[in-house]
Amino acid sequence: MPRLHLGDWVDSGVDWLLTHLAWLFDAVKAVLGGLYDAVNAVLTAPDALLLAGILAVVAWWLRGLVAGVLAFAGFALIDSLGLWERAMSTLALVLVATAIALLVAVPLGIWAARSKTVSAAVRPALDLLQTMPSMVLLIPAILFFGLGTAAGVVATLIFAIAPGVRMTELGIRQVDAELVEAAEAFGTTPRDTLFRVQLPLALPTIMAGVNQVIMLGLSMVVIAGMAGTGGLGGAVNEAIGRLEIGYGFEAGVAIVVLAIYLDRMTSALGTQISPLGRRAAARARTASAVRPWAHRPRPVVAVVGVVVLALVAGGMNVFGSAGTTEASGSRVGEGREVKIGYLPWDEGIASTYLWKEMLERRGFDVTATQYAAGPLYTGVATGQVDFQTDAWLPTTHGEYWSKYGEDLEDLGSWYGPTSLELTVPAYMEDVNSLADLKNHAADLDGKIIGIEPSAGMMGLLKDKVLKEYGLQDSFEVVDGSTPAMLAELKRAYANREPVVVTLWSPHWAYSDYDLKKLKDPKGAWGEGDGVHTVARTGFADDNPDVARWLKDFSMTEEQLTGLESKILKAGRGKEQDAVRVWLENNPGLLDKWAPVDGSAQNRAAG
Repeated sequence: MPRLHLGDWVDSGVDWLLTHLAWLFDAVKAVLGGLYDAVNAVLTAPDALLLAGILAVVAWWLRGLVAGVLAFAGFALIDSLGLWERAMSTLALVLVATAIALLVAVPLGIWAARSKTVSAAVRPALDLLQTMPSMVLLIPAILFFGLGTAAGVVATLIFAIAPGVRMTELGIRQVDAELVEAAEAFGTTPRDTLFRVQLPLALPTIMAGVNQVIMLGLSMVVIAGMAGTGGLGGAVNEAIGRLEIGYGFEAGVAIVVLAIYLDRMTSALGTQISPLGRRAAARARTASAVRPWAHRPRPVVAVVGVVVLALVAGGMNVFGSAGTTEASGSRVGEGREVKIGYLPWDEGIASTYLWKEMLERRGFDVTATQYAAGPLYTGVATGQVDFQTDAWLPTTHGEYWSKYGEDLEDLGSWYGPTSLELTVPAYMEDVNSLADLKNHAADLDGKIIGIEPSAGMMGLLKDKVLKEYGLQDSFEVVDGSTPAMLAELKRAYANREPVVVTLWSPHWAYSDYDLKKLKDPKGAWGEGDGVHTVARTGFADDNPDVARWLKDFSMTEEQLTGLESKILKAGRGKEQDAVRVWLENNPGLLDKWAPVDGSAQNRAAG
């Protein structure tokens, strides 16, 4: 059967849209970004425990005193984990995505319920959205809306919209036809029949759909974290990238708290606003006189409580105020914004936080965000990220350079040469070179544990290295991820089992485990890369001082490994603190790497 080039048609369609409708995507991005910023500003303005109290009052009103206490305890736990701002960022993204999804889903569901033609046309599209892998939805979102919250909101609402449409249609179709006929017999207009008969009776089912939209939205934000949305999704992705089980568990717990709160509140709200639910709520308030733990205040009491807490927030001045930064001779940045992206590799983390600290000391407003390789290069090429310091060129990231090189500025190599290799534990005494692997294929189950299939070294391994040593028939390269590879190495090493993994130097695994780099007598891996800094086109013109600093920047192996060790010992969330300590222990490096007027003579120091 001839090859159907469906993917090529999709690529052509996407290119056409990007060429002719870029203005529309930019407008939508601006609107979504503005909505998200507004909601996030409201959620992050009060003190964490104060907002936790407001959310607890809402839970008390909707579900009772016990629910209010548990809600406060859950949000206090998030704050104690140091994840409050990330949690509120995630909540803001979910709320915006849910609101927009419902604005589309409910009218569309009503239309589908009242028209069999519309229902038949919509059903295949909903099937596609509900069965398409969520990661796939993120790809067009990034292409059309770039990195950041706009792409996350779009991907989330597309992923979550289907149950809203289906449940709205189902709820209206389940309304007793005799009630609708009776309303029409009394001369009720179709509009009044919809709003006074069908929607009130369908409300419990519709609210169940709202609940599902929110839950699916929360499940998507973790994946959307790969697009640089930050929040708890970004925290989970950072933990995966660094194989930090504890931090990933903490971020997961925070997501669970948000999910449970939103699930319980939306379920209770559906009960509160439906006619039958209000009668049940009245009976519950009567019963709560006997059961104090089930007491639920009247709506007016809950509103007064929220208002009082909001006034307390204002009186305590917890909303903060814009501060001013005095300019000095060394603060040449004058508050200009710089966005750095980085990969979850040790040298990338170390160099990124080093430059974040140095640029902030020079007066720049710096944000650093972790990405996967593909989104990172896309972000730099499209100008949404200013620069990144972990481009392995010309080999490892050569594929990305060939694709995006025209839109990137190479600011030079600051470390090298690096090396790519296959690695085995030292206890595998008979395996010392790539040529030895062929005789041990059975011991290794014919598997080489790889990393992300998009990584440059994976293509080089499959297309060249295996063929050079005649291993293509004996071994299968297992595509996965860097964390999965490291987890498999850790498991095999603990059990002293044979394993061969893809690795590179420098890497912390060589200090944590006793490993052997397999020799490459044929030079199939090449001579090694330099670690380059690449920036968006025009960055050097916009920030000539920073570009000059980055071009002149270089680190020795001793400096790099020392900084990596300091960051590793400091632990999660304290990367920049570790950099500050390291700079204090290495005086003169700041003025050497980021010289300003009066300190240029120090550029050659050290």
